[in-house]
Amino acid sequence: MNQILSVDNFKKEKKAKNKSHGPIEINTILKFFSIAILVFGVFMIGSGSYSVYENSKMGKLPTKPTIYVEDTSATEIMLQVTSEQNLSKVTYSWNDEETTEIPVNGQKKVNQKIEIPTGDNILNVYAMDVSGQEITYQKPYTIQGDIEIIIEKEDPNVKITANGKEQLSYMTYRWDEEEETRIDIDGMQVEQLIDVPEGQHTLTIVVVDINNKTERKVQDVVGSKKPKLEITTDGSDNFIIKASDEQGIKRVEFIINETDKNRLNLDQVLPLEQRKEFEYAYPLHEGENKLEVRVYNENDVSTVSKVLVRK
Repeated sequence: MNQILSVDNFKKEKKAKNKSHGPIEINTILKFFSIAILVFGVFMIGSGSYSVYENSKMGKLPTKPTIYVEDTSATEIMLQVTSEQNLSKVTYSWNDEETTEIPVNGQKKVNQKIEIPTGDNILNVYAMDVSGQEITYQKPYTIQGDIEIIIEKEDPNVKITANGKEQLSYMTYRWDEEEETRIDIDGMQVEQLIDVPEGQHTLTIVVVDINNKTERKVQDVVGSKKPKLEITTDGSDNFIIKASDEQGIKRVEFIINETDKNRLNLDQVLPLEQRKEFEYAYPLHEGENKLEVRVYNENDVSTVSKVLVRK
């Protein structure tokens, strides 16, 4: 009897022991893993944020220098160049003339007063910092000086007109880098026709008055021979336009009796080789026909012819 009770008690104690330890151990394990996962997650988020921050720092490119120009007077400007990094070079020039370098002395900011030349001019500014970041800037300026120079194309020549507030002394001109040609002036105005060499060239004009005030103007000019033009009739009801040019005929315009206006844009319908010699027939009006025909070559040099034809 006692033996049976002992066995029963042993079973009850074992069952109670298993019942008391099982759920506690599972809860402890779950809590441990929950805390571990939470700590790991916080670590990963922190590491990711730090990585993004570092990558953003490494990926940031240096900004370019900035250029600011202020008009301080009618004939003077203030140039200001700033940079996040030290500047290594700053230059400026007018038009295509020689550049002027501004000392930067390893600074991040430089200021420079610049006098504006008279006439039509373009200011060019260049800046670079020590990291190689570059920037350029352009701005046109127009100031009327004591001398005005006007260059006009009058095919196949160029007409130069100069007007001064004081008496003019002389004028020089040159094509490209050739020697200058001097023309003495005795008055406040001068007009001069100049032959234009064939092709594209740069014309430089300098005019000086009796007070030694000087004005300079540079302009690109295209020189070309005039197209050849002939107007005939075919003996019936048409008049014939015959035109030729080594550069090619670009456009034909003709007017009959000041009312019948016509225009042929040959460059839009014919290849260049077929436009070096061109012939075109057009019906005459009944009675008197006052014809005015003008043809243009590829350089826009034109030839005009006026004839009277009766039908």
